[in-house]
Amino acid sequence: MAFVGKTVNIMSGGVSERVRMIPLTIFTVVMAAFIYPIVVNVSWGADMLEHTFLDLNMYDLAGSTVIHSTGGWALLAAILIMGPRRGRYGEGTIKVIPASNIPLVVLGALLLWIGWFGFNGGSVGSISSKESADAVALTIMNTNTAGLAGAIIAGIIMYVRYKLFDITMILNGALGGLVAITAGPDLYNMYVPILVGAIGGALVVFAVPLFDTLKLDDPVGALSVHLVNGIWGTLAVGIFVSEISFVDQLKGVVLIGIFVFCVSYGVLKLINRFVPYCADDEIQLEGLDVNECGVEAYPEFKRSI
Repeated sequence: MAFVGKTVNIMSGGVSERVRMIPLTIFTVVMAAFIYPIVVNVSWGADMLEHTFLDLNMYDLAGSTVIHSTGGWALLAAILIMGPRRGRYGEGTIKVIPASNIPLVVLGALLLWIGWFGFNGGSVGSISSKESADAVALTIMNTNTAGLAGAIIAGIIMYVRYKLFDITMILNGALGGLVAITAGPDLYNMYVPILVGAIGGALVVFAVPLFDTLKLDDPVGALSVHLVNGIWGTLAVGIFVSEISFVDQLKGVVLIGIFVFCVSYGVLKLINRFVPYCADDEIQLEGLDVNECGVEAYPEFKRSI
């Protein structure tokens, strides 16, 4: 239940402040009842593709692909259908639309970081013996190490390039490292997560402007954090763990990516045809809090009458 919620959160976060509630709710039902259960079945579950050429032998402990890439592919489909926010991209220019509350951004990232210990550690499945307890401890340590490495490398790259410590990019670098380690934190020694997390943090820094160049408007960098690093983290298991086949990891990434993106795009396109998925530009500027909920999220900033 928590994992399918996270899959939807990845997608909804990337279209926040412009997506309407009713069509988002409809897609959430489709994701929770159809898309995610099928992905879980062919990866963690009974495997309905067993004994076919599509049979997946991908190793993904806590969902770099099953959760994070799944949410990322759905988000990519939504962004392509909705298009960018008004004024975001001009002729050769990219307008920066700042976050509304940086302290809450920091708090949210730190809560995610701590929550990841349960996300990955709990996925080991048992803590009833010394061996399983040691596996959980190793998983949690490697998770934290990768997140820290991602944050540090993102901070270094931003300072070298801009002479600034961009806290939002540093936090996204940490989340990128956490996503990247999620596929195999129980399989690595204590040093590999440093490299996996550092590459994850660097990928975030370079992917964010790349998606902007492609005019894919992703306000929170969810594509860079979850989609890109979900792919990287799954492939990393095949690179750094000799017992795991890289081909099997790649096959899982490709097949799940094709399935989730195609189904998500088709469902969102159908929903959008009957119930517009994206709010009008004027409503976005006024705020969906007022128009969708009838309550102002930031009443202290209300214009003087």
